[in-house]
Amino acid sequence: MTRPISTIARDIRRAWPKPYFGAVPYLGAMTTLERVSDAYGSDSGVSVISYFLSNAASFTGADARALKAELKAALKTAPTGGR
Repeated sequence: MTRPISTIARDIRRAWPKPYFGAVPYLGAMTTLERVSDAYGSDSGVSVISYFLSNAASFTGADARALKAELKAALKTAPTGGR
């Protein structure tokens, strides 16, 4: 079972205190999501998480790898297969 997206986002904020500016809005949006199937405004949870991951290349280290892997696994549970 996947942890809530908001919980993962809070862990990311703790592990990445100065996130890349391009990731900031998506990280903020993820704090409002519980599941990948949730939406943030007119954006799907899948798109919010996908855009976060594409803007989080500078988030590195063991914690980053684990948290990104958790998000990628959550995307795979989406009805569309994360696409």
